[in-house]
Amino acid sequence: MQNFNIDQNKGRIEFTDNRFYSTENGNYVPSVTTILDAYPKDAAFFKWLKDVGSDADSIRDEAGRRGSNVHELTEKYDGGQEVTFISPFGKPQFKMLEWSMFERYVEFSTTHQHEIVMMEKHFASDVLGFAGTVDRVIKIDGKELLLDIKTSNSIHTSHWLQLAAYKALLNECNYEVDGVCIMHLNAKTRTTGKGNAIQGIGWQLLTRTLAETAHDWDVFQTTYKLWQSMNEGIKPRNLSYQIKHKKNG
Repeated sequence: MQNFNIDQNKGRIEFTDNRFYSTENGNYVPSVTTILDAYPKDAAFFKWLKDVGSDADSIRDEAGRRGSNVHELTEKYDGGQEVTFISPFGKPQFKMLEWSMFERYVEFSTTHQHEIVMMEKHFASDVLGFAGTVDRVIKIDGKELLLDIKTSNSIHTSHWLQLAAYKALLNECNYEVDGVCIMHLNAKTRTTGKGNAIQGIGWQLLTRTLAETAHDWDVFQTTYKLWQSMNEGIKPRNLSYQIKHKKNG
């Protein structure tokens, strides 16, 4: 879901605020993650904020960059591309933590047979009033599950609210899943697990029942109302640049 438009006739490229996405009808709706900024932070967050102090922004930005890189690695891998740690120039292309998380994803993929039904699918709904990107829908053990990949240190309630919103986007397109799950690639697990547990060292597949997801959907809708009250009348910022430049003289 690109947030820019190229107008060859005008020679301009227009960028839209990355918190908003355009629907098929040309309206702008906020992303699910933007809405979840309004979800209340717990005590653990404020303790973390106190501990890291002025480094909070850089830590957040680094975590976001790491998550983006790991997502890109998994997407290329699932798309059938060869992924390499070393560049053609003989230098590492990723940080070791990023690559280790990717290795955990590869371990899951090779040890637990599943089919990828949908990957990196974008949705923007006028009816629901928000947009989001589905990481995967996988079929495993006879069930289709909406899957989100997380590289954070912990799994938070807001992550499940995010999946409930993504499930609603799928449902609007008449696509039903049997449940939702999170592939946590930065888990504290130290074993391969017992029974029906799908996990390995440092990774874990966490699932949510449909009843739990229904509750999460209710909470997300409440959070959305709160976000709307806090951001009444907000509109995306647009930036416009020329497609090319040439220095005179």
